[in-house]
Amino acid sequence: MSFSNITFILHKPQLSENIGACARGLKNFNFNNLILIDPKPIFPNDKIVATSVGAKDIIKKSKVFKSLEPAVKNIDYLIATSSRFRNKNIKHIQLKDLKKIDYKKKIGFLFGSEASGLSNNEISYANCTMQIPTNSNFKSLNLSHSLIIVAQIVFNFINSKKQFYNKSKKIKSATKKEIQSMVNLCIKNLENLDFFRPKEKKPIMLENFRNIFYRMDLSEKEIRILSSVFASLYKKKLD
Repeated sequence: MSFSNITFILHKPQLSENIGACARGLKNFNFNNLILIDPKPIFPNDKIVATSVGAKDIIKKSKVFKSLEPAVKNIDYLIATSSRFRNKNIKHIQLKDLKKIDYKKKIGFLFGSEASGLSNNEISYANCTMQIPTNSNFKSLNLSHSLIIVAQIVFNFINSKKQFYNKSKKIKSATKKEIQSMVNLCIKNLENLDFFRPKEKKPIMLENFRNIFYRMDLSEKEIRILSSVFASLYKKKLD
């Protein structure tokens, strides 16, 4: 289990102070991988650096992406944090369930923007969602506070040096990048077959489609099989 396998992702953060506080919180608990998706403030800026205090190194090495998909292609297991229950067929976990995660994999924690959180489209890229328990009458948590709560709990689990998860070494889980390639192949073939009709429903159909595959713990072998199936079905249809 390694701290370097874990990445914290801020989706469209709006406040420089929160970005800096998140970097500081990560360093408090020995994490150093921070990704920002389309941040509203100029990144980096003096306010972010000042708020990060002693975590300037994390700010310096942070990666910035315009959209979510390329940011998570190297993540094996993505956990989306949300204060709202989603009426979607996606796995929901609690903080205590984090001890069951295989931290030998590349794990990502996704946090939404301060104003709107995460949309169903962003959630569709995750393997599961997680809610931090709060006062039911006041669920809104500051972005940096949410991140620090998760970082502290994961820090404790890793430092416990207990083996919570065992899986056959012969079975190699597919990476997020491999799953993306398989999903995009299937989507491309379906588009060529004019599957997504009516067009106005295509976005929600894509969300549901991603939900199916990203919540599954697929192996590399299973990805190869599914890719072959999707390619063969398209070829058969053309014939």
